[in-house]
Amino acid sequence: MDPVLLARIQFAVTIGFHYIFPPITLGLAFLIVIFLGLYLKTDDELYNRIARFWISIFAVIFSIGVATGIVMEFQFGTNWEKYSRFVGDIFGAPLAAEGVFAFFLESTFLGILLFGREKVSRKMYFFSALMVLIGSTLSAFWIIAANSWQQTPAGYHIVNGRAELTNFFEAVFNPSTLYRYAHSVVGGWVAGAFFVAGLSGYYLLKKEHIEFAKRSIFIALVFALISSVIQIELGHLHAIQVTHTQPEKMATFESMFETQKNAPMVIFGIPNVAEQRIDYEISIPGLLSFMIDFDTDFEVKGLNEFDRELLPPPMIPFFSYRVMVGLGFYFVLMALIGIGLYWKDKITEFKPYLQLLLLSIPLPIIANEMGWIAAEVGRQPWIVYHELKTSDAISTVVSGGEILFSLILFSCLYLVIFFLFVFLVRKKLIKGPEAVSESY
Repeated sequence: MDPVLLARIQFAVTIGFHYIFPPITLGLAFLIVIFLGLYLKTDDELYNRIARFWISIFAVIFSIGVATGIVMEFQFGTNWEKYSRFVGDIFGAPLAAEGVFAFFLESTFLGILLFGREKVSRKMYFFSALMVLIGSTLSAFWIIAANSWQQTPAGYHIVNGRAELTNFFEAVFNPSTLYRYAHSVVGGWVAGAFFVAGLSGYYLLKKEHIEFAKRSIFIALVFALISSVIQIELGHLHAIQVTHTQPEKMATFESMFETQKNAPMVIFGIPNVAEQRIDYEISIPGLLSFMIDFDTDFEVKGLNEFDRELLPPPMIPFFSYRVMVGLGFYFVLMALIGIGLYWKDKITEFKPYLQLLLLSIPLPIIANEMGWIAAEVGRQPWIVYHELKTSDAISTVVSGGEILFSLILFSCLYLVIFFLFVFLVRKKLIKGPEAVSESY
């Protein structure tokens, strides 16, 4: 049993499961602020009921996100001892900042949202929701800053085989941090928007809580449309950054073997590494060069420019990248259709759309996961880009059998947690917004 492969699978399983929840909380926190802001402005009690209902679900998602995140961090000290030693001086500051400045801010004000409604003013209640949003957004920043340093390390030097911090701001604001942070946060907005819209659509399908659901679904769809459009442009900017700072990753995304100008953008195909071509290729000539530099003469580096042993595996990044991009355009289309149906007062009648919207709840989560997979697998074989290989970062005292045992254990535990998550959300849906409001 290869301990490196097993450790990679275990980390992928734990972070992949954890990554279901924080993006939803980012979008849901923003929508709660909107609902409470509208309540503060209009004094319409319906907005208060809407906000309280989604706050109760936010608490469930937040709790599960915290629980699953703890396991992920323990792996650094068990499975990835050499990696932890290499990056310890770099990662200590941002991860400490995430805990001290972001997590406690979010947790404290979430307590007010859950237990302090009758004890504080409306303005203070709205302010608490705003602080939860800011806390969750700051938390994402510090985590993504640390991960981005692995992609594009800066502000450090190597001393005795360890990366030591020389400039905190250069390390935190390395060349990929802001692009990846904005892309990830807005991806969370999309996830939260479709989560609210899909569950509101469930009520419309059941013909229950109609006014609640119509108001909630409209605001969620507008938020989904704005977020999805922004996300497409942020993805474009991030792709430009990747082209300039990690050219072999972009070449892998496009399975481009030869360096070329007028580089095409591949819409679909199957990479054929042995023959260095793409089978069944559907592409748009010159579009990749134009999207990167607004000039079809821009030269994009191909895979043959790099040492083959230092290239990522081709299939996973190629397909995960296309799933992510394709879903991005799907979200825009779904939001536009839903808003159009709402304005024509037909959204309660058009069941196929509501059913599709309900089924679309996991799709933004899948898009976020695919983006993460493309980024992380596309960085291989490096765990720290051009500094430390993944195969050199593994712990030497943990056997493959021990990793396999913990992988099976965590997988079973996460399966139980996922069913608990579904059970709790379903229970709140069945009780409805009125029951939540009465319980406050």
